[in-house]
Amino acid sequence: GIEMIIYHGSTQLVKIPEIRKGDTFLDFGPGFYTTTSAEQAERWAKIKMRRENKAIGYLSIYEFDFETALKQAKIRRFHAADIEWLQFVVKNRNGETQDTPCDMHIGPVADDNVYRSIRLFETGVLDADETVKRLKTEVLQDQWTFHTEKILTFVRFVGSKEVRTEE
Repeated sequence: GIEMIIYHGSTQLVKIPEIRKGDTFLDFGPGFYTTTSAEQAERWAKIKMRRENKAIGYLSIYEFDFETALKQAKIRRFHAADIEWLQFVVKNRNGETQDTPCDMHIGPVADDNVYRSIRLFETGVLDADETVKRLKTEVLQDQWTFHTEKILTFVRFVGSKEVRTEE
């Protein structure tokens, strides 16, 4: 199959991706988070570096055989920050478990503006339509989240890059 390149940003170099159950309250629930955007992964690394007070982070780079994975695994893809995506993210951020287990979710990654809109939606200030309208104006990067060991078998570590805090 055609290998695509995906990135994971962290304070650790991750040669063997794994599903960590600890990170539950994330957009797509527990899983191994990657993106096709090196910039986005670098941002994630820097956020974690700040949180953990570390000077160096890592961009781990992988090849992902998406074509084969599509045939053999259950993958759900959100093509936009739409109402379905919004409800899914809100559920995960509240730690609710999903009804339909998937091996992977692909979709937009929420930034601070998006989180603000999501909070306004959760507190009833905005309705779903208004929230989705706001989300449409955002240019969002993607996130590719692996939830099962099975789908991680299509991922291969190919290299890494150090991330440092700007002086």
